[in-house]
Amino acid sequence: MDQDEVLAVLRVLQATGMRLWVTGGWGIDALVGRQTREHRDRDLLVEAQRLAECLSLLAARGYAEETDLLPVRVEVVAAKRGWVDVHPVRLAADGSGMQAGLNGTRFDYPADCFATGNLAGREVPRLTAAHQRLLHTGYEPRPQDVHDLGLLNELNPRIPPDGPALRRWSSSKHQEASIEDPQVTLQPVG
Repeated sequence: MDQDEVLAVLRVLQATGMRLWVTGGWGIDALVGRQTREHRDRDLLVEAQRLAECLSLLAARGYAEETDLLPVRVEVVAAKRGWVDVHPVRLAADGSGMQAGLNGTRFDYPADCFATGNLAGREVPRLTAAHQRLLHTGYEPRPQDVHDLGLLNELNPRIPPDGPALRRWSSSKHQEASIEDPQVTLQPVG
């Protein structure tokens, strides 16, 4: 997955006015301002209300559905272009968002977690460092995750490096992680 294709996909989707954010490894690279490693795919957080349009635009670029785990995510792939992992998020009037999770759980995005970064001199939408950190909790990190977490720690060492107290996915029976860059605090859900 190369940077040119990331930027091309962003151009196509943003030309429609669609709200989206680069997350995952490319989101970390957008924080740093350069590509720091090889990427299998690109993760995009896309407004759920425009998911069908997003998938149609990706299909026009040659992407075909490979994995459908909706409402959580859908992954599309194109020969010689790689994968795009699309995560639909429902946006609220206050600018916050909510993504469905597995088994009836959810992940909340406070309005202040949406930010911009830079890839190849181009401003790109991404998540804050603290929120990217939160997205890397709740599972055993793979080598690429360790790399990404190392970059996040270099950028802001005040973000807790150890995430067991944070819950990646939340439900009404658990704690919900809310982000206030650079501190992470836990607050009860409803």
